[in-house]
Amino acid sequence: MPRLKQQFNRMSHLFLPISVLVALLIINLIKGADYFKITMINGVFYGNIPNILFGASELVILSIGMTLVTAAARGQDISIGESGAISSAIFVQYVLRASEVTIWTILAGFLISCIAGLLIGAFNGTLVSFFNVQPMVATLILFLGGRSIAFIIDGKVSPILANPISNQIGTVIPGIPIQTPIILTAVFIVLVVIVLRTTNLRLYVEAVGVNPSAARLNGINPNKVIFLTFLIMGVCSAVAGFIAVNKAGRHDSVNLLKFIMMDAILAVALGGNSLAGGKFSITGSIIGAYTIEVLNRTLLRLEVNPEAIKAFKAVFIIVLMIIASPVVRDFAAKLLDRVRAASTGGSARPLTDSFAQKEE
Repeated sequence: MPRLKQQFNRMSHLFLPISVLVALLIINLIKGADYFKITMINGVFYGNIPNILFGASELVILSIGMTLVTAAARGQDISIGESGAISSAIFVQYVLRASEVTIWTILAGFLISCIAGLLIGAFNGTLVSFFNVQPMVATLILFLGGRSIAFIIDGKVSPILANPISNQIGTVIPGIPIQTPIILTAVFIVLVVIVLRTTNLRLYVEAVGVNPSAARLNGINPNKVIFLTFLIMGVCSAVAGFIAVNKAGRHDSVNLLKFIMMDAILAVALGGNSLAGGKFSITGSIIGAYTIEVLNRTLLRLEVNPEAIKAFKAVFIIVLMIIASPVVRDFAAKLLDRVRAASTGGSARPLTDSFAQKEE
């Protein structure tokens, strides 16, 4: 029964992102009955659904890292876009300086960019975990100066990745019907799932996020756990920057992943995760990321002016936060108990009591 209760709690957290996603899909379906139509062009699947999966690739990866940082550090990293810009700038410079661009050149450049992401994560993590600086304040440093660093690495220009391998990474590989960024995102998600299932990372992160003092008494070092989540966030930023720059075919240090941290934070909140830390749901954040991508495309499909989309998203966030607030949740739970009690003649008990009795 404890497992059944855990599954129920997990599903209740996923109810909000799934319901919002379904509502947006229904709106799109009403707008056009062919919304789910998928066509194959030159051996590659295209359509609204593949486009959503393609467009949300970077956001999904960054949302995973943001979830871990939020859960452990009880704060957010607002420098993820700038971190991705710096690490991808290093990748581009490595590729451009190679005498011949091969798959091994791309792989080596990617690994170097991940090392850069680790160093950036170590910088942020040190400030937060060892100097007790608030996460948002600590990451504000790179948020303000990160793009200038990337611009200097670029040589104050916008270098172009003019090679077929980068083009295939950003679009499609011949003979494979699914766009490459979608595949890379799926592989990354699988790796994260394997890590969470085969290590104690989830347990340590949640323990530190819920009560760092209690975690320390149980032999868990909160500083090391928080530091580790920022390292993971650095790698996520590097991977997202790698995908973004190969998609674009050039490195734009000013606009690459610009303001994506806001969508990543929203994806975490939309996924049923508390921004105050503690227990988390990677699945919820992933669904939240895809929901945000669907929202952006839905507003464009409804012919909303691109400049007005931010205002619509702001209203959406306000409504969403009110619905997800503890006050509304408690009210909904009490209302549900009253409805159940009325329907059973007053003999119904709260759901938690039912679980308790079944356990006994």
